[in-house]
Amino acid sequence: MAIMTSSPTYLPVLERVAEEIGHTPGRGRSADYIPALAARDARAFGMAVAELDGTVYGVGDWREPFSAQSITKVFTLALDLAREGDELWEHVGREPSGNPFNSLVQLEYENGIPRNPFINAGALVVTDRLQTRTGDAAGELLGFLRAESGNPELDFDEEVAASETVNGDRNAALAHFMASYGNIDNPVPVLLEQYFRQCSITASCADLALATRFLARHGLRADGTRLLASRQAKQVNAVMLTCGTYDAAGDFAYRVGLPGKSGVGGGIIAVVPGRCALCVWSPGLDERGNSVAGVAALDRFTTLTDLSVF
Repeated sequence: MAIMTSSPTYLPVLERVAEEIGHTPGRGRSADYIPALAARDARAFGMAVAELDGTVYGVGDWREPFSAQSITKVFTLALDLAREGDELWEHVGREPSGNPFNSLVQLEYENGIPRNPFINAGALVVTDRLQTRTGDAAGELLGFLRAESGNPELDFDEEVAASETVNGDRNAALAHFMASYGNIDNPVPVLLEQYFRQCSITASCADLALATRFLARHGLRADGTRLLASRQAKQVNAVMLTCGTYDAAGDFAYRVGLPGKSGVGGGIIAVVPGRCALCVWSPGLDERGNSVAGVAALDRFTTLTDLSVF
């Protein structure tokens, strides 16, 4: 039987989810290719829900900052889409890749056009285009997240950015390959610096749930101004649903039934259009780079509340 959410708080649901997740064995492994991420406790857990008016509820480590990583790709996509509109889709596709997030395989036979904005190749293209339009893509992103979350303390983690730079050969290869097809405008070293800084932003579940509200509000920002047209917000949510959890997007849609975007820092954001935005964090990952406890928690949330796009 579903728990009704007509009351002004999702807290009882979150508390029940957290209790159930706490008894779950096998929580995955923290990302080990970035030392700062590998050090996080794989069993840490936090979850937050932000309502449309900015009311936010949470359980566990919901105010603990963590590395947002690929979650930031959603916001960069929205910021660029707001500036250039449908022209963006001439440079990056909207289809699931079916391959790991850092794969080089498809780029060669698809002429340097990445499958979607959430695999690494696609995110590099989006960051490149935002860099061309703003001169500081990572700074533009950080300013947006600070404004939408109401937290001026959000910042880059220079240790994480440096670690990703040292281990960034695959991303450099992706960028150079796309540049050879004319699908990158900026010098590759500039693009990589912007991309690694973007991914290094540290935020909490509360911060990211609040920052994601504009997608639940059909493109309206926290101050009531419009970032995206309703049609564009629908587009971003649709790509999140089909491509947001790497090569496990089908399973995520099957289990959770919401647009979502994960990151190898252990976070996942999700959107209930017209109702709320969520963020869950637990660093233990499965083999595809998604938080084991995070997916399970969102699965239980939508089951208990009947809040799903299906």
